[in-house]
Amino acid sequence: QVQLVESGGGLVQTGGSLRLSCAASGRTFSSMAWFRQAPGKDREFVASTTWSWGATDYADSVKGRFTISRDNAKNTVYLQMNSLKPEDTAVYYCAADKVRRVSTNDKHYDYWGQGTQVTVSS
Repeated sequence: QVQLVESGGGLVQTGGSLRLSCAASGRTFSSMAWFRQAPGKDREFVASTTWSWGATDYADSVKGRFTISRDNAKNTVYLQMNSLKPEDTAVYYCAADKVRRVSTNDKHYDYWGQGTQVTVSS
């Protein structure tokens, strides 16, 4: 059974940091990504990475503040979020792709986690 389990969300003040984790199990994936969805808005791409190449891609809104990384031994992907802003408030979802690519298209991702809430207070 494939599972993606996110953790690490919470409440933080503007300028603070959080690290999200996504533990994958049940099969091998080639790429992983983070998306987010704020209330009343569409789901949007945040960051993605490939397991083997280490290629990464980021949304312009988070470049320089967020870092996606992976621990192959633990089958876990992380999202380090620094200099958080109120507009980063959203439910963050981990997603997994069977194809090795960095994609911003949520339709490319086959599996999704349950989401973890990140709230940034002003």
